Amino acid sequence: MRIAISGKSGCGNSTVSRMVAEQLGLRLVNYTFHTIAEERNIDFKTLCRMAEDDPSWDRYLDRRQVELAREGPCVLGSRLAVWLLDDADLKVYLTAPLEVRAARIHRREGGRYEDVLAYTRARDERDRGRYLKLYGIDNNDYEFVDLIIDTEPYTPEEVAARIVSAIHERQLSS
Repeated sequence: MRIAISGKSGCGNSTVSRMVAEQLGLRLVNYTFHTIAEERNIDFKTLCRMAEDDPSWDRYLDRRQVELAREGPCVLGSRLAVWLLDDADLKVYLTAPLEVRAARIHRREGGRYEDVLAYTRARDERDRGRYLKLYGIDNNDYEFVDLIIDTEPYTPEEVAARIVSAIHERQLSS
């Protein structure tokens, strides 16, 4: 079983993917720009700017995610998981309003909320432009997925429970 979970920054992708993997006893694949930045000792924001000018960063990240996911049953949590893991048994897209996502990022990373909001808005636009240019993927068009969850009114535990419930309803769990 392979589950793909996507969403923009601050939707709860990483947290929810981890919870779903733990609850189902699956391996978590959450290989991100944060991971690459840590592996290569590069500041995360610097790496994001580098990726805007050099598409090889995105291609490496996306190729590596799919390679890791193809190694066996897993939960793949990433911005493009629902598009790139075409054989996923369940594709989930998490949403939340920009202001909610920025507030979550602000709580997690600190700084001035207004700056985080502006950065998150700009990042959304940059990411969308990159995905369109690289793959022809519009990450605002996710209606094809199996399950869309607006995470604003829910805790991460409630979101994870909805995904696990959907898996059981579809009789995908082993």
